[in-house]
Amino acid sequence: MTSTDQNPAAPPAHTARIRTFHPRRGRMSDRQLDALDRLWPAYGLDIADLDGPFEPTALFGRQAPLVLEIGSGMGDATAAMAAADPDRHYLAVEVHTPGIANLLDLVERQALGNVRVAQGDALDLVRALPEGSLDAVHIFFPDPWPKTRHHKRRLIQPGHVALLRSRLAPGGTLHCATDWAEYAGSMRETLTADPELVDAHHGFAPRPAHRPVTKFERRALTAGRPIFDLIHHRRPGTPDATAGRG
Repeated sequence: MTSTDQNPAAPPAHTARIRTFHPRRGRMSDRQLDALDRLWPAYGLDIADLDGPFEPTALFGRQAPLVLEIGSGMGDATAAMAAADPDRHYLAVEVHTPGIANLLDLVERQALGNVRVAQGDALDLVRALPEGSLDAVHIFFPDPWPKTRHHKRRLIQPGHVALLRSRLAPGGTLHCATDWAEYAGSMRETLTADPELVDAHHGFAPRPAHRPVTKFERRALTAGRPIFDLIHHRRPGTPDATAGRG
């Protein structure tokens, strides 16, 4: 009898992890190609190269609260938030190569020393991070995987949320946003069910001023799709712990 026979709930050891994203490349402009070629060695991290635990402080050369952004798109929002928040580090994870290159270009043009860019599966990176090492996690407009048979690929589901929450410092922030109403309801149910997360607004949050409006969000609003923000904090470990800033 195998271990999975003894415990039907345990997946086989050889089961491949289900991806929550589509690998994407796309065409790049000459400017983006130049930025990727010159700046990736200084500002980039290939998640596939990680082998064991990863200490993010080494990327920045100094200690500061760390914000992890999963799915930074073309990087405009990341750059704007980092520029307005120089006392925290921003680690943006993306799989779309033109988006990575565009963010690197923004980093250089705006002299953003507090931004680094990672390529690959964000969950693999999170698994390598120390527990309690993140001040905030931003997940803005993840793929909603609208077909029912694809819901297993959604990023916001109980196991992934538990992993993300474990990497938040006590009081740290998990901030999600989506323009897909059904996914918003599923997100809210999943986040509320985690016993170590506290809903900051007892439901959908007012749109935070610190989250820039992206081109993607403007297209959603033009199409008549409402935007849903959800902001939760990890329960403080001590009475005087404070919540992350978002």
